[in-house]
Amino acid sequence: MQSGALIIHPGALGDVLQAVPALRALRDAVRGASPCFAGQPRLGRLLQALGVVEEARDFEGLGLETLFTDAPIPDGLVRFAGRFGRVVSWFGARDTTYRARLAALAPRVIVAPPVSEDETAVWRHLIATLGCGGAVEAPARAPLRVAAVGGRRALVVHPGSGADWKRWPAPRFAEVIRAVRRHRPLPVIVHQGPADRVAVDALLDALDGAVERLVEPDLPSLAAVLAGARAYLGGDSGVSHLAAAVGAPSVILFPPAHLRRWAPWSPTATAIEMTGEADAAAAATREIERLLGG
Repeated sequence: MQSGALIIHPGALGDVLQAVPALRALRDAVRGASPCFAGQPRLGRLLQALGVVEEARDFEGLGLETLFTDAPIPDGLVRFAGRFGRVVSWFGARDTTYRARLAALAPRVIVAPPVSEDETAVWRHLIATLGCGGAVEAPARAPLRVAAVGGRRALVVHPGSGADWKRWPAPRFAEVIRAVRRHRPLPVIVHQGPADRVAVDALLDALDGAVERLVEPDLPSLAAVLAGARAYLGGDSGVSHLAAAVGAPSVILFPPAHLRRWAPWSPTATAIEMTGEADAAAAATREIERLLGG
């Protein structure tokens, strides 16, 4: 019997976390059944750990690449997709062959258009592609619940980003951390992902005093640390979206062109326009001090 929904989304961490409100909306639309997620395995495991989906599949192992050709569709993909009453693909919208062949695999198939270049928030765009309307917006914005482990009520900082142009300068991060610590002797944890060594080294070189370096935890473990943070400071990155999603009181700096579209959906996050100037550091400091209680 066909039931539930399949979500196809091979995007990176931040892209996938922006889809959480839409995944919740889809769950409500299919009467409480948690969608099955097809994407990067580590992100599927994260969504499972956070209770967003019950089932996750490796995007690369499904045979979806055959849908871009006229080769026979693998029997395994036919059987798998046939389990679902609804399939939503946030992938492949520009390829007419993919759209047509996927549409033949399930009763209701949506190949969603890509995010537009206007100023619509990405998470709102993803909900709109489902046709669920705005009724789900309020519950969709509730942060994810995760048991806090290891944060020690610290200020957690992630100075890395996926591209140089999205990365806030290390001296500005250091300026905010020093200003906050002048009034509050709270511990500081600096997270380092696989591509963040240079950014983290630059930040630690600019700081005085003991700072803990948290090196490449798996995503569920990182989510638990972020959930226990007293506050979070970061730039435009998937880690910052994760901090916001698990409810960390967050200050996130975005390049001006990204701020309106990519600001997190969680109300625990404050998005600030990123510049290399002192005014952005002052604004980030004020906001973190507000989050810390004065």
